[in-house]
Amino acid sequence: MDILIENFGPLLEALGTTLMMAVVAGIGSLILGVLVTVARVSPIPILRAAAFGYVQFFINVPLLALLILAVFALPDAGLILPLTPTAIIVLIVYEAAYVAEAVRSGVNTVGVGQIEASRAIGLSLGQSLRYVVIPQAMRAVVQPLGNVMIALAMNTALAAAVGVVELTSRVNKVNLVYAQPIEIFTGAGLVYMAIALAIGLGTGWVERKVAIVR
Repeated sequence: MDILIENFGPLLEALGTTLMMAVVAGIGSLILGVLVTVARVSPIPILRAAAFGYVQFFINVPLLALLILAVFALPDAGLILPLTPTAIIVLIVYEAAYVAEAVRSGVNTVGVGQIEASRAIGLSLGQSLRYVVIPQAMRAVVQPLGNVMIALAMNTALAAAVGVVELTSRVNKVNLVYAQPIEIFTGAGLVYMAIALAIGLGTGWVERKVAIVR
């Protein structure tokens, strides 16, 4: 415990980076994931095919491989970004695939009759998705989306492998100095557990508030 107290400032700064990455990537992946879902249920074949390919690619490629590819390949292609924004972008496009799958399962819970009724009163397909389908789908998958957000928060630790100084990276640096892995990594593990617990409790509360009474 003394080691963690002595390094409280740097560890707190690293935790702030982890939380910032989780929040920004979480918001971005939700937005992109919903857009991918809309493309997957679109009547336009090319959009459906592109969205399907997107989901299948990112679900079946390891996140660490994507991070390494982005950090080392993008500069060669002329696109140079700081490490942290690069990691956030990779997290967004990666987790959006899982968000899209969760939201698509929610879309399947919306009755076909509601979609037909919305079209019957003059709503376009886009308006039906925006005002009828997507809001109900999101309410139906709050807990699955919470699980995706928990996975995202845990996945921020992989950014340490490409040089981002977040919590796992800072903890590892502290351990290299003090060589007390049990104490140091146990403390870090408890912090990650607290983050996951907070997200789980938060999504549970949201789920109760927006639950659809059938």
